[in-house]
Amino acid sequence: MKIKGVNHFLFSVSDIDQSTAFYQNVFDAELLVKGRKTAYFDLQGIWLALNEEKEIPRNEISESYTHIAFSIDEKDFDHAYEKLEAFGVTILSGRVRDERDKKSIYFTDPDGHKFELHNGTMEDRIRYYKEAKPEMDFFT
Repeated sequence: MKIKGVNHFLFSVSDIDQSTAFYQNVFDAELLVKGRKTAYFDLQGIWLALNEEKEIPRNEISESYTHIAFSIDEKDFDHAYEKLEAFGVTILSGRVRDERDKKSIYFTDPDGHKFELHNGTMEDRIRYYKEAKPEMDFFT
């Protein structure tokens, strides 16, 4: 099997209207279609889908480090943080990081799905790990 790329992201949400507003306001996602329990967005060429499932328990998600990270430019970092604060988004403390690992902002949507805005690249991360983590195996 050969994967061609990412097709779409879908998030289970507890309130379709609240989550629609979140993704429009926080990510500037373009709403393409909205039904009673679903919404589709264009997020800079990424197909993002929401599906309302009110009965799903949501409290265990806070225990996981699982998240989706989006790239931002370093010059936009402070503005992004201010925008999240202005919309009352829950901003997480994140993890302690070395400055060579660049900067991140971790936050959640209304249902606890975690996101990261990161100004580093995969190459930055691997370079940092090669310098700081000799116990790791590298294959590139």
